[in-house]
Amino acid sequence: MSANQPDLMAVKAFLLSLQDHICQQLLAEDGATAFREDTWQRAEGGGGRSRVLENGTIIEKGGVNFSHVYGSKLPPSATAHRPELAGRSFQAMGVSLVIHPRNPYAPTSHANIRIFIAEKEGEAPVWWVGGGFDLTPYYGFVEDCQAWHQMAKDVCQPFGDEVYPTYKKWCDDYFYLKHRQEPRGIGGLFFDDLNQWGFDKCFEFLKAVGMGYINAYRPILAKRKNMPYGERERNFQLYRRGRYVEFNLVHDRGTIFGLQTGGRTESILMSLPNLVAWQYDYHPEPNSVEARFYQEFLIAKEWV
Repeated sequence: MSANQPDLMAVKAFLLSLQDHICQQLLAEDGATAFREDTWQRAEGGGGRSRVLENGTIIEKGGVNFSHVYGSKLPPSATAHRPELAGRSFQAMGVSLVIHPRNPYAPTSHANIRIFIAEKEGEAPVWWVGGGFDLTPYYGFVEDCQAWHQMAKDVCQPFGDEVYPTYKKWCDDYFYLKHRQEPRGIGGLFFDDLNQWGFDKCFEFLKAVGMGYINAYRPILAKRKNMPYGERERNFQLYRRGRYVEFNLVHDRGTIFGLQTGGRTESILMSLPNLVAWQYDYHPEPNSVEARFYQEFLIAKEWV
């Protein structure tokens, strides 16, 4: 396999093992015995393996999904930035996950790594990789944000000095809710359309991002999962989860791609928390912990 042609079997083997590893790490932290697993097939081609944990000891809702789907025509969400690929057949393979802990002091986390291939008879296939990880706290701890971004920086460093600042800014820009004029969380890494390094190097980066996510998240979850909290913190967490839902349903490319390609709806929407709240024109009390969270954490910031 040349350095510039993707080895899909190797990618699939890694993604399945990554799903296993992340689930094992999360179960060890939660104390639950197993994720619920659904293996599913997609009528238009492909399928996946979805794992969901609901009402665990620590994790209120968590989903870790593997999918490998293909079809005869790329959907509009995939060709919006690549109009020259319209009409091509496609394969898409990846692992995507979202973890919503019950404790408001433990942050929500999201990660995704994926590979796309667009094919047309008589022409060379066009492939690219993408993904990243990001953190959505409800109460801010500087040391957690610094540790999260230090891992992101460490993941990127072997691939070049500009990789972390470039993908960190892309993450800040991508997870910004324009209709709210605020970020979803404190960011991390986001990248897409990556193929210029050649397949071997891109694959190594995917591996580093996937492992970097769980290596960064588990220590934060362990530190915050048993902190005492009350109704006030819980109510603020449920309100802020509303932003998560708004982003995923309005802006998120992966959600839109899945729905446009006739994907398995339960797997696509398993990122949504099982409890969430909205309040009309809510503003935190001045000088409160919640108000400082907006001022000191929900801003574009260099953490490391």
